[in-house]
Amino acid sequence: MLEELQIRNLAVIEDLTLVFGPGFNVITGETGAGKSLLVDALGLALGRRADPVLVRADAERPSLEAFFRHDEPTRARLEPLLCDEQLDDEVGTSLLLTRDIRRNGRSTARVNGIAVRSGLLRAIGEELVDIHGQSDHLSLLRPVTHVDLLDRHANLLEQRARVAALVRRLQATRAQLGKLRQDEGERERRADQLRREIAEIEAVAPQPDEDQRLRQESARLGNSEQLAQLGADALRALAGDESGAQTPGALEQLMQAEQLLARLARIDPQLQEGHALADALAQQVQELSGALQDYGGQVEHNPQRLAEVEQRLEAINALRRRFGASIEAVLAHADEARAQLDALEHNEEQLQACQAEEARLLADLGQAAAALSALRQKAGHSLARRVMTELADLRMGATRFEVSITQQESETGCPVDERRLRFDGKGIDQLQFLMSANPGQPTQPLAKVASGGEAARLMLALKHVLARADRTPTLIFDEIDQGIGGRVGAVAGHKLRSLGDAHQVLAVTHLAQLAACADRHYRVDKDPADRQTRASVQRLQDDEARVSELAAMLGAAGDSGHQTARELLQAAARPASRDAQ
Repeated sequence: MLEELQIRNLAVIEDLTLVFGPGFNVITGETGAGKSLLVDALGLALGRRADPVLVRADAERPSLEAFFRHDEPTRARLEPLLCDEQLDDEVGTSLLLTRDIRRNGRSTARVNGIAVRSGLLRAIGEELVDIHGQSDHLSLLRPVTHVDLLDRHANLLEQRARVAALVRRLQATRAQLGKLRQDEGERERRADQLRREIAEIEAVAPQPDEDQRLRQESARLGNSEQLAQLGADALRALAGDESGAQTPGALEQLMQAEQLLARLARIDPQLQEGHALADALAQQVQELSGALQDYGGQVEHNPQRLAEVEQRLEAINALRRRFGASIEAVLAHADEARAQLDALEHNEEQLQACQAEEARLLADLGQAAAALSALRQKAGHSLARRVMTELADLRMGATRFEVSITQQESETGCPVDERRLRFDGKGIDQLQFLMSANPGQPTQPLAKVASGGEAARLMLALKHVLARADRTPTLIFDEIDQGIGGRVGAVAGHKLRSLGDAHQVLAVTHLAQLAACADRHYRVDKDPADRQTRASVQRLQDDEARVSELAAMLGAAGDSGHQTARELLQAAARPASRDAQ
C-alpha cells in the first residue's frame, strides 16, 4: 500500500507531502490545479520516463519519494527482483522508492537509500501499483489488447506461456529447415568446392612442422660442397694431413703434450691435475675427429633430392597461401571442410529428422493451444456475464457484451481437430470484445459502436471484474469518469469503493457523486502568489469541508448546493470505523 508521497520542485508543486490510507482515496480540484500531476509524480517515482519540462523554473532537481508498506504475498513477488540486485536483505515490510531528476533529463534512483537502475523502479512499480490514465479506456478499442485482458481475468498466463515456449521452439526448427531446404544447386556447388579443397590438401598431406624440417634439409643440400670442404679442413686441422705432410695435427700434438705431462706428474705430483686435463682434451679431440669423419661421409651432393625438397616446400607454401598461415591452419581448414561436406552429404538425413521434429512440435502445440482456447471459451462466457451485470449497474442494462473467439485456417498452422489453424505466441485465437448498445442490433467491435462515455463505463466495468483477481495492491484511476454523467457517477463511486475492500484505490475525479463515495478526500488548490504558481493539497477530514468541496464540484455553492452535497454523503455513507483507520 502507498502510505506517503513526497514531491519537490515538480512543475507547479514546490514541496508537498501526501499521506494516503487503505480503501478508496479520491483527489479533486479545479481543472489545471495539478490533480493529474500527482499521478504523474507517482509514475516518475516508480521509474517512468522523466520529462525535463516538468522541472520547476526556479529549481534544478525535482525529487520524488514514495513510501510503501507491503504484506508477505507482495514481498514474495518482489523477492526475485530484489535478489537480482542483492537488495533482499535491505527490504523488510516496507520500501522507500526515490527518484531525483535533473534538468538535462537524467535521473538517479534509489531503493531504501541504495542506488539502483531506473528499470528496477519500473519493475517494482509494476508489482505495487497499476495506473490507469485518462485515455486508458481507448485501449479497449484495440482488439490486440483483449486477449491479454481475458487471460489475466481467467488466470491463463501460465498456460499461454507454455504455448509461447512451443511456438519459439517450432520457429527455431522451421528456421533450421529453411537452411536445409536452400537451393539444391548451391549445396552441390559448395560440396564440390569442399571436395576439391580436401583433395588438394590430402594430395600434399603436410605434416606438422614439416616445412621447417624441409627448409633445413634444403639448406644442407644447397650448400653440400661447401659443407664437405669445411668439414675436411676441420678434420685436417685436428688429425693432420694424411698426404704425408710434415705438419702434425692438433690431436697428435695434444697426445705428445699428454705424454710429457705424465712424465712430469710422476716427478712432481702437483702436475697430476694438468696431466688429467690434457688426457681428457685428447680424448674429446679424438671423438670430435671421429664425428667429423662420419659427417664427411654423410654430406652428399644430390641435386635430385634438392629439387624434390624444393618442390615439396613449394607445394606446402601453396597450401599455406590458400588455406592458412601455417601447416596447422591448413590441417584445421581440412577438418572443417570435411565436417561441412559431411553435413551437406547427410543433408537428407538431417532434413528428415528436422521434419519429424517439426511435426512433433506442431502436434504438441495443437494440443496445448486447443486446451488454452477451450479455457478461453469458458472464461469468455463468464467474463461477458459479469461485465453485463456491472454495465447494468452503470445504467447500460440494455447493452449486450460478448467475447468473440475465432480461428483462421492456415496451411502452415498447427493441427486442431483435423484443421490447420494459424497461431502465434498467444495461441490460435483471434479474440475481440463486441457490444450492442441498443436492443435488436447485432453486436459489433467496440471501436464501431462505443461512444466515449460508453467506453469509459465499459472500462470501469472490466476493471471492476478484473481487479478481483488482480494481485496489485494499489490501483490508481486518473479521471476514469470521463464521459460519465452525474447519474452514473454514484454507481461508479460505489464500484471503486468496493475495489477498496481488496485494494488501495486512488482516483482523480470531477464528479461529486463519485467523490462522495470515498473513504478519504483530498482537494488540490493552485495559488499564484508571489508571481510563482504553487499547488497545494489538503485532506478534507470533516464533513463540512467535504460538503463545501462537493457543492463546488456540483457548481452550486448556496444552501441548496450544500444540502445536495450532504445528501450525497449520506447516500454514500459507510461505517465510520473504516475512515478512522
